[in-house]
Amino acid sequence: MGSCLSVRIKAESPLHHGASDGRELSSRHSYSSAPLTPRSQSEILELSNLNSFSFNELRVATRNFRPDSVLGEGGFGCVFKGWIDENTFKAARPGTGLVIAVKRLNQEGFQGHKEWLAEITYLSQLSHPNLVKLIGYCLEDEHRLLVYEFMPRGSLENHLFRRSTYFQPLSWNLRMKVALEAAKGLTYLHSPEAKVIYRDFKSSNILLDANYNAKLSDFGLAKDGPIDGKSHVSTRVMGTFGYAAPEYMATGHITARSDVYSFGVVLLEMLTGRRVMDKNRPHGEHNLIEWAKPFLTSKRKVLRIMDHRIEGQYSVEGALKAALLAVKCLALEPKFRPKMPEVVKALEQLQNLNESGSLKRETTQRKHHRTSTDEASGRKTTSYPRPAASPLVT
Repeated sequence: MGSCLSVRIKAESPLHHGASDGRELSSRHSYSSAPLTPRSQSEILELSNLNSFSFNELRVATRNFRPDSVLGEGGFGCVFKGWIDENTFKAARPGTGLVIAVKRLNQEGFQGHKEWLAEITYLSQLSHPNLVKLIGYCLEDEHRLLVYEFMPRGSLENHLFRRSTYFQPLSWNLRMKVALEAAKGLTYLHSPEAKVIYRDFKSSNILLDANYNAKLSDFGLAKDGPIDGKSHVSTRVMGTFGYAAPEYMATGHITARSDVYSFGVVLLEMLTGRRVMDKNRPHGEHNLIEWAKPFLTSKRKVLRIMDHRIEGQYSVEGALKAALLAVKCLALEPKFRPKMPEVVKALEQLQNLNESGSLKRETTQRKHHRTSTDEASGRKTTSYPRPAASPLVT
């Protein structure tokens, strides 16, 4: 979706090394105390309340899966741009109707039927402004496809790391907006209502709509959270190298705070404009976390690692607060990491700080502009006493 449902959606079986190394169309159903994951394929599809498409319908919608319709590809297969009628959901002429993204399973890819079912399971039952919308699916013979809302701005990964005229570097304020909205998505997943561990939080899975609203995508690796008083879920280690929490990689034990660690990694990528793993960097800078950590707690040092493309857009205080939040999320001991509601609160405070700083800069610029205009016109200005403080004067 956008440039891709997830450019390099993933190659996750078992652990994937990332790039350089490394409309309301769905609703949540109530399932009493039962876990989100149904027991069988027929039950999943019956409960999903999704649109079922034939393979031919999606073939027509994507213009026969033409190469120039490809938005991206990954471990699951290719993602194609298509069009359907907004009312009937039947295939429409290109450029008309509702734009969709169609993800087609590659039978020889790293992901398979299990991940396809997991995606349907979670995205058909969960609904939140910061989760991508799943519109429907196709299950016909050997064909497995998923149909999503189209996200025209593509992934956060593209805006952070791809150098092109289409993918412009995100401003500081946009980065913090995306961070906050992605955090809200994770908070919802971890809530008592959902109780889901995402297990695949990374920059390529954060998609942006036309207004740069962020939504989490790709739930093939998601897991129900622990039940019956258990502290964690034990599972095979899967994910993308660099983003996975160290305790998960070491033991296969995963908790909601494992997602918090991954959030810290992505926040650090936003601050620095660097990938978590990049062997093209000089020696000692391949691993972003190891390289950046010594700089993250000092007001003076943190400026050295900030993305130079957003220089002058943030305050030192704002940069340090964001960096310190990343440090907390990246704590080696899971118990020392904040919970996602705490992360959301910190990012909301940071957003307020950013807005306050922007207002001050605009006020200063206007004053400077008036002074320059008066001097240029030769007008003399008269200073009057400042009025006493009142609710109308700031």
